[in-house]
Amino acid sequence: MTHPDIATPNMDRLVEIMARLRDPVSGCEWDTVQTFATIAPYTIEEAYEVADACERGDMADLKDELGDLLLQVVFHARMAEEAGAFDLSDVAGAISDKMERRHPHIFLGRAEGGHHLWEQIKAEERGAKGAVSALDGVAIGLPALLRAEKLQKRAARTGFDWPDPSGARAKIDEELAEVEAAPPEEIAEEIGDLLFAVVNWARKLGIDPEAALRAANSKFERRFKAMEAADENFASLDLDAQEQLWQQVKRA
Repeated sequence: MTHPDIATPNMDRLVEIMARLRDPVSGCEWDTVQTFATIAPYTIEEAYEVADACERGDMADLKDELGDLLLQVVFHARMAEEAGAFDLSDVAGAISDKMERRHPHIFLGRAEGGHHLWEQIKAEERGAKGAVSALDGVAIGLPALLRAEKLQKRAARTGFDWPDPSGARAKIDEELAEVEAAPPEEIAEEIGDLLFAVVNWARKLGIDPEAALRAANSKFERRFKAMEAADENFASLDLDAQEQLWQQVKRA
């Protein structure tokens, strides 16, 4: 079964727009000086804005944010093309090959399939790239909470994991005690260990720590703005009065 390639005209247009923006003679003065390193933070930001639109269920905003993220892909591909490395077509071809390779039960007629095979194939791909550790390939640029969870999941596949959540919970108490006992120059390291332990406990409870913290951020933001709206002199209130207002907003 075939489908009309309705995206091609607009994709071609977007690729041409980026080529013009990057033209060293007549292009945009900002776009022409960008590099992979300078664009990467924008790529990460746009991915989070896509996630935000998904969480809010805003389809109009999601369309716009997906466009912004797509632009990032086209931008990186254009810079790679200029360097003679690859182009957008190569990017699409590589991910198509990967999806078919990781779903042999769908595309190659193999009986075995599912998530277990997906993980096995990913591990084989990492090995082919020279990975020697179970932790190889966990991107350094990931948000710290997300990377901690991924490292823990990789370690768990080797059997290095608490058998139940109680062990992970006890580790939090241990790490908290180490924070409280640490000299000033070691507190930052011990706080990191404590956060890592909290992520591990969340993982054992089946909680996505990144999503949980995003929800906590949103809740704090909502309540804080409600306090500001409740008293126009909020910033000048003493801490006790602010706390009373916080409890009032929390109850509401």
